[in-house]
Amino acid sequence: MNSNRVVVITGAAGGVGSVLVERFLANGDAVIAADASEDVLAAWRERWDADARLFTIAGDISTDEDVARLAEFTRTSTGRVDVLINAAGFFPFARVEDMSAAQWRRIIDVNLTGTFLVTQALLPLMKEQGSGRIINYGSGSVFDGTAGQAHYVAAKAGVVGFSRSLAREIGGYGITVNVITPGLTVTKAVRDSFPESILQAQRDARALKRDETPEDLVGPTFFLASEDSAFITGQTLNVDGGAYMY
Repeated sequence: MNSNRVVVITGAAGGVGSVLVERFLANGDAVIAADASEDVLAAWRERWDADARLFTIAGDISTDEDVARLAEFTRTSTGRVDVLINAAGFFPFARVEDMSAAQWRRIIDVNLTGTFLVTQALLPLMKEQGSGRIINYGSGSVFDGTAGQAHYVAAKAGVVGFSRSLAREIGGYGITVNVITPGLTVTKAVRDSFPESILQAQRDARALKRDETPEDLVGPTFFLASEDSAFITGQTLNVDGGAYMY
């Protein structure tokens, strides 16, 4: 496995993001961990204070100003980006008939516009070095059109389209762009907010009859971040235990 890379992860304090941060640090990489809450990041970071390879920055990835701060922070602290993982996401429930325009825009902003803004801001660093890996987190909900999440599903479908077009635009710079689509991943937040009946239905729908955990996403992410995936771009890697097969 490659090491000594600079890895930028959004949504880094979340259930999936924090596991990714830990594994990349354990691999010998420097990690710039970005998340929305300064308090959450500070509390989460305490156990890593002795690790000089971890950098944290709080901000809202859906705003130009905070994304510009992230890009400048990255440039001044490490000077390069080898891997960008856009893992930030927000998936509340709201039926289309009950959804306000503000709710729609917020979910699109966080899940799709944020991916665009962060990628656009950090892309110059990758182009300067003539290489890079961009891994965007989509969602398995784009395959079944989850009811009550039309805004989220639309945003994640947009991430797939964005990633395909971007892969064609920047392939000449040696940069790959791929998407991971997880199934419903049982983080603490999901465990606390989803009824057991939904979790059981997810297990029943899979070829592998168990919960999906954040750790299930580490290996696929590591692969797409590695030199082993150097000739793979514009692709969607579905990681859902065999709920959907292609």
